[in-house]
Amino acid sequence: MRQRNRGRATLAAFAAMCAVAALPGQAYAAGEPAPYTFDPEAKSIQGAEISTDASALSAGSVYKSSIKPGEKLYYHLVLDADTNAYVSAVAVPELGGQVAYGDGIKVSIRDSTDLQCSSEDARFESAEFPRPIAAYAYRVPEKNSTTCDDAGTYNVLVEREGKETSTPAEWDLELRYESEPKLKQGGSVPSEAPENWPSASPSPPTQAAQKRPGGTSYYDATSLETGEWDDSIEPGQTRFYQVPVDWGQQIFATVDLGNSVDGSDEYVGSALALSLDNPAHGHVDEALPLSYSGKPASVSLDPLPPVAYENRFAPSADVSAMRFAGWYYLSVTLSPEVEKAYGKKAIPMTLKVKVENSAGPSPYEGSAGVFGVTQDDKDMARNGQSAPQAAKSDTMKMVAAAGIGAGAVLVLVLGAWTLLARRRAATVAGGQAAVGTAGQPPYGGPPQAW
Repeated sequence: MRQRNRGRATLAAFAAMCAVAALPGQAYAAGEPAPYTFDPEAKSIQGAEISTDASALSAGSVYKSSIKPGEKLYYHLVLDADTNAYVSAVAVPELGGQVAYGDGIKVSIRDSTDLQCSSEDARFESAEFPRPIAAYAYRVPEKNSTTCDDAGTYNVLVEREGKETSTPAEWDLELRYESEPKLKQGGSVPSEAPENWPSASPSPPTQAAQKRPGGTSYYDATSLETGEWDDSIEPGQTRFYQVPVDWGQQIFATVDLGNSVDGSDEYVGSALALSLDNPAHGHVDEALPLSYSGKPASVSLDPLPPVAYENRFAPSADVSAMRFAGWYYLSVTLSPEVEKAYGKKAIPMTLKVKVENSAGPSPYEGSAGVFGVTQDDKDMARNGQSAPQAAKSDTMKMVAAAGIGAGAVLVLVLGAWTLLARRRAATVAGGQAAVGTAGQPPYGGPPQAW
């Protein structure tokens, strides 16, 4: 039994350490912008040009695919009559490629008769430089509607449009399918979007800025809470951050770009892009591109409403996208054109984040999944961890617990052996016959080393 338990403890610790070793790292060439880090659990899937050949997506899953210029690719969903389904696509153009105004993707969900449930596009506009862009579509059954409210098979259609001047290479796609939890039984939720909300920029955080390097994707985005966070960004690079925003809370974000130290004052239009996406990776808003001339510059997102279920009824896409709690994703991209004027060296920047208001109750029944904020999420934001870093931290805690457990068992076994030895010695001193040869430990000696 001792050998079996020893093996189990060793295997558990070994497996935990292997899990740590398997976590993705940030390996890329020095001086080069980091490539997009795909979720390591993403399953490879091919989109189909014929809808009847499409592969099915599963709720709560992540997929990796690709799309060529002009392609229209289908994927399948199998839905019941009640589920609110969200499918997002993150398009990742190759680094160093060329994109033009209007290039992008469109995502739509359609029923079996090709009636469109919803759609959204993500396009490059005045900030014409390659970076990850995201869009989502959803199927949300509505009362008194005859469209998209039946159980059955639905099509997800991803379309890519591009100009002839753009790089014709494939774009990688990261697809996600999430289903929204059911509402609480008997609960009442407003059915109209709010018309007014606080729009004044809040007072800036009072604490000194702290260093928080951003991630390379939604998967390894660095967690932030209210505060000022220092980072730096290279030309062509995209930095990702995630902020937990709960029900009733409002997010504000500003990027301050530092000055150049080489004395140049060359003007670069549309030098920096700041974007916000919601927990389903649906696009919320993008600030007007920031121009740069070697001097300090700043850009902010427009004020958005507090997170509320009823925001989904708003006609404007940015308000509608603030429909659930969870991680909201900020991405910052510096144009590769900056390199021509200011070189490859990273430029310092400060990301100012403010989350206003106290958290309100969830409208969902049971666990909210990605559409909620947990204490673990708040801890991640406070510690500045990404999801892989948090997983690594949890794994190391498991390894430590396994080590402490094994050590505790060893101490108990050695203690029991010492107690038996003392009792054996006392028996011999009392004149009773001792089992075993004089000078040998009792019962075959001490336990073998683990």
